[in-house]
Amino acid sequence: MNVHAHGCQVTAEGAPRPVRRENGQREVFCGLTGIVWLHRKIQDAFFLVVGSRTCAHLIQSAAGVMIFAEPRFATAIMEERDLAGLTDANDELDRIVTQLIARRPDIRLLFLVGSCPSEVIKLDLSRAALRLSQKFSPAVRILNYSGSGIETTFTQGEDACLASLVPAAPPTRTSEEQLLIVGSLADVVEDQFIRLFDALGIGAVQFLPPRNSAALSDIGPNTKFLLAQPFLADTARALEDRGAVRLAAPFPLGVEGTTAWLRAAADAFGVAPALFETVTQPHRTRAERALVRYRDQLGGRRIFLFPDSQLEIPLARFLSRELSMHLIEVGTPYLHREHLAEELRLLPNDVVLSEGQDVDLQLDRCRMARPDLVVCGLGLANPLEAEGMTTKWSIELVFTPIQGYEQAADLAELFARPLVRRAKLVA
Repeated sequence: MNVHAHGCQVTAEGAPRPVRRENGQREVFCGLTGIVWLHRKIQDAFFLVVGSRTCAHLIQSAAGVMIFAEPRFATAIMEERDLAGLTDANDELDRIVTQLIARRPDIRLLFLVGSCPSEVIKLDLSRAALRLSQKFSPAVRILNYSGSGIETTFTQGEDACLASLVPAAPPTRTSEEQLLIVGSLADVVEDQFIRLFDALGIGAVQFLPPRNSAALSDIGPNTKFLLAQPFLADTARALEDRGAVRLAAPFPLGVEGTTAWLRAAADAFGVAPALFETVTQPHRTRAERALVRYRDQLGGRRIFLFPDSQLEIPLARFLSRELSMHLIEVGTPYLHREHLAEELRLLPNDVVLSEGQDVDLQLDRCRMARPDLVVCGLGLANPLEAEGMTTKWSIELVFTPIQGYEQAADLAELFARPLVRRAKLVA
């Protein structure tokens, strides 16, 4: 049974904005996919998925790991005997973890990642993590989270992972206010933000996740945090439970989003407006100049965004306001009203928003609209391309560095590239 309802969101002028809510067949990856970028970010961590051969094939395929590489993730494959309850899954898990830690002495943080199969047989990975932590502490910290694809979308794997790190963070040992940037960012982007914050005089800046587990930030009432990704609802809640305060801001996509995001931190830490202008103006000018060519290519083009990554609303704001694209429909798997409030106020008043997914209905609307560009998951891209539509894989927007001033033009190019390719094929 499919359920369709309509709610509302407030526009910039305060008028109700309709939000179409859908509940039907979905086309999404599961949260295990987040391991692909998280294992590169936390350099002394290992991700052990407790799942099936299908889980192993998914991660291996998504990561594209070369045969000679030794990645920091693996799958403890549950066989038919495990699923049938003929073996003690906990004993098997203990054996595998012991072997893994003996083989990889560089591991300092081990995540036990739940999957659909492990949740079906009610394998309690939280108790397993506690038991194994007691055995291997202090050399290795062992945590767990769920990467199951049941009723979730793939970016929630990062949310679950980061939320599991928050209880492990030490309490603050000083009364000095500190800024915490929450969300996995490419190292090059992180370094750029560090330089900007340093120039603004905001020196006590930490990142979650850290590049090294030993650098896990202190968290307490003197922690103010900025979300760098819009899909971190559980992590934000866990931080607020520790007394940390979220700074409301748009997300750092494009010139406008990055400026507003940085300004939220600057205001919270008492940075003088004149200093803020001095520090950010050269970056803004350079990024705006780089966007001109893409605005010429994309301005007036019609775009349809299927719900997939939860990046859709910040992306829609960037595409509409900085590249002059026309938004036909902006779909998102979940619409967190509080975290996206600043973004929603910046969207055009006539934009059509949808939350959740009934893929058949959305495909019907997309086909009727015949947009110039469709942003969607891999499962929809090839069929739509076969129908003559131009598509952009939404998952590429998660893998690619797109945050900050220096990446604004790179982000724009990701949307221009499929249209350039289509034009060359037609010519």
